Formats: sequence, structure tokens, C-alpha cells
Amino acid sequence: MAETRGRETLRLDIPPDALRDRTFEISCSLQVAAKGAEGAWHALKVLVDGAQEWARRVPTHADGRDSLDVRFRKTVPAGRPLRLSALGELHRAAAVSLQLVAEEEGG
Repeated sequence: MAETRGRETLRLDIPPDALRDRTFEISCSLQVAAKGAEGAWHALKVLVDGAQEWARRVPTHADGRDSLDVRFRKTVPAGRPLRLSALGELHRAAAVSLQLVAEEEGG
């Protein structure tokens, strides 16, 4: 698990297992707060080993906090690391927290 407060980028590197394939349940959550201006939006992009796995941009609710969340599975072959990156982009909104979790199934 990796978490940051007030920043829009996060990285999580999981070392390889030399002997077996592994499957991970990956979740990412970006929490934001509107800055009171109309037209606010927030976006989240998740990269797996440098390639875009998921991306979304949505309007930010003007009255308080909002979030953008994603969950997916990824199988990693034996001998390969898993490199995850979460990239937030904000317009008239402020990052509250960004969390990236990779839980190994059966591990």
C-alpha cells in the first residue's frame, strides 16, 4: 500500500517472485476538495508497468469533498516486478489524499 496527502502522484513497486505467477487486486482512490469555483474537475490515470490501464475525468462536486476510485485485477508472470503509478490531475480542486493498494490473491 502507498498513500500520500495533498499530492497528485504516487508510485508502488512490488518486487518479483522468481518461482510463481501472482494475481493482485489493485485499488486506487483519489480524494479531492473543490476550491469553490464552477467548472472544477478531477482526473485519475493508473499505469501498470508504464502502460495506461485506466483513466477517467469527472466534474468535482462544488460543495465539499469528492472522489474517483477504480479497482481491477492484474496477473504478474513469475520473475517480473509489478510497477504501479497513480496520476491525478486537478482543475479548480485540491488533492486531499491519493491511495494505491495491491493485495495479492491467495497470499
